[in-house]
Amino acid sequence: MDETGLENSAILLMSLGEEDAAEVLKHMTPKEVQSVGEAIARMKSIPRERVENVMEMFNTMSGDNVTPVGDTDEYVRTVLRKALGDDKANLLLDRILQSSDVAGIEGLKWMDASTVADLMRNESPQIVAAILVHLEFDQASSVLKLLSERHRNEIMVRIATLDGIQPSALKDLNEIMSTLLADTDRVRKSTLGGVKAAAEMLNLMGAGVETSILDFIREADNDLAQQIMDNMFTFDDLAKIDDKGIQALLKEVQTESLVISLKGAPVELRDKVLRNMSTRASETLREELESRGPVRVSEVEAEQKEMLKTVRRLIDEGTIVMGGGGDDAFV
Repeated sequence: MDETGLENSAILLMSLGEEDAAEVLKHMTPKEVQSVGEAIARMKSIPRERVENVMEMFNTMSGDNVTPVGDTDEYVRTVLRKALGDDKANLLLDRILQSSDVAGIEGLKWMDASTVADLMRNESPQIVAAILVHLEFDQASSVLKLLSERHRNEIMVRIATLDGIQPSALKDLNEIMSTLLADTDRVRKSTLGGVKAAAEMLNLMGAGVETSILDFIREADNDLAQQIMDNMFTFDDLAKIDDKGIQALLKEVQTESLVISLKGAPVELRDKVLRNMSTRASETLREELESRGPVRVSEVEAEQKEMLKTVRRLIDEGTIVMGGGGDDAFV
């Protein structure tokens, strides 16, 4: 989004009020929240004409001649905390309001996977595991893919057996990153890592890497491997979602993404999707699937991963209830 777009978004959010603005922010990525938050914080006064133009753009009503909120700094604090909770909001507030650089482990969240992998390549599996569990699962899985197979396998074992991180360990990790986290002595033990975290990362890593890691873990601890597998679900497992859940999912997915995702999917899953669409929509999807030529497995997996992210969000929201990842080939 360009600078004008950011400013327009900031004006709109300030016009919505704290409660509605917080609801909007909940659906944005951390980077988007940071960018819009910084734009809000910069806007101490807004010309009436600018506000009216933005409101007209979004078919809403305009308010006063100046910024729609009196104290933009306080507005940012309140909205972020309502949207993200105190812990997540505080990670962004210093950067937004003081223009300070994100430091320590939190700084990794704004780096691309290859940069993080380069930083982690020579660190011990235990250290890398403790750092990766602080990242979003999709970023952590992307980093793991770029490490050597043995390093990756050993790291995943550590992640799966990690039961928390003490404040002193957090401090050591930040020293390794050549930074310090503020107030680490008061940080309570975090419930990071564990079997579920390992399973979430594996879900996003593709079938080839997933099998290699699970085989390695199984040799060392068969029970641990089974626990991880029990916490995983794949694209094929979407067939276990009830019809109401499938219908909710279809509202969130674009037709093109759905077509690619279903290439090579089991007949059972295809049929379930088709029967939960309108007659016209199902006929269109069936025609698209039949007419679409070969699609690379990597492209199919990428779309399926995006759909799985949507499923996880809907599961977290309680919209979906579950009943219980490659070579560049073609399907």
